[in-house]
Amino acid sequence: MLGVIGGSGVYHIEGLENARWVKADSAFGDPSDEVLLATLAGQPIAFLPRHGRGHRISPTDINYRANIDALKRLGVTDIVSVSAVGSLREDMPPGTFVIVDQFIDRTFAREKSFFGSGLVAHVSMAHPVCNRLGEHLHAAAERIGISVVKGGTYLVMEGMQFSTLAESELYRSWQCDVIGMTNMPEAKLAREAEMCYASVAMVTDYDCWHPDHDNVTVDAIVKVLLANADKARSLVKEVAAHRDADADTCPCRSALQYAILTAPEARDPAMIEKLSAVAGRMLNPRS
Repeated sequence: MLGVIGGSGVYHIEGLENARWVKADSAFGDPSDEVLLATLAGQPIAFLPRHGRGHRISPTDINYRANIDALKRLGVTDIVSVSAVGSLREDMPPGTFVIVDQFIDRTFAREKSFFGSGLVAHVSMAHPVCNRLGEHLHAAAERIGISVVKGGTYLVMEGMQFSTLAESELYRSWQCDVIGMTNMPEAKLAREAEMCYASVAMVTDYDCWHPDHDNVTVDAIVKVLLANADKARSLVKEVAAHRDADADTCPCRSALQYAILTAPEARDPAMIEKLSAVAGRMLNPRS
């Protein structure tokens, strides 16, 4: 099942059938909101408003673990993240779509793993997004005429404030392409849950490094967001209509194969129960 994490503009898609909001359960607390389950282009799909309907939750306060766990429990296998970002490059102006393939995580106030004391695991994040799903998004964008940049590094900051000029220039010196507040630890948690994850970053503004954009305002960002909403909906619809046949063999689906280090006899039973959805394939192979 395809899952989409993004704002309200993404899930108002023409052609949704049997749409219903459901309360999603999680062992990690409350997700951001109920999940909209529907059928789109003949395929099941799930939408989760990242900040809650009405944008109630700040990037720091999002329960990322509950969001990913809840989607996994509902049967989601592939996650498309749609998020607003600032540009750190002159040639990526507002309105640009970027299919991100790398991240630098500068967040510091968020729970970043499902695992911990009593059950330790270390997954690979060298390539933090699903190449198969990213290629799928790129092909979908080209089919419907959306101009999109394939590949880019997303600097994830804590927020809630925007960058200082010194920070913005530092991130540019690191050769980052876009900056935002939400894709980490989302991508890390999706990898731990053995779910395919890809990110579509929609540029809403130049970050404050740009001499003509050194005073970023919410009004300016929202204006571009609204202009991009139709493109984002079209992209989601196209992706849903052309699910690829090799999804089940994607390496993301076995990310935990050699990641769990805690010996079976030393594992905390409470942690095993809590991770029944995220890591049940490895922890309870006969279930």
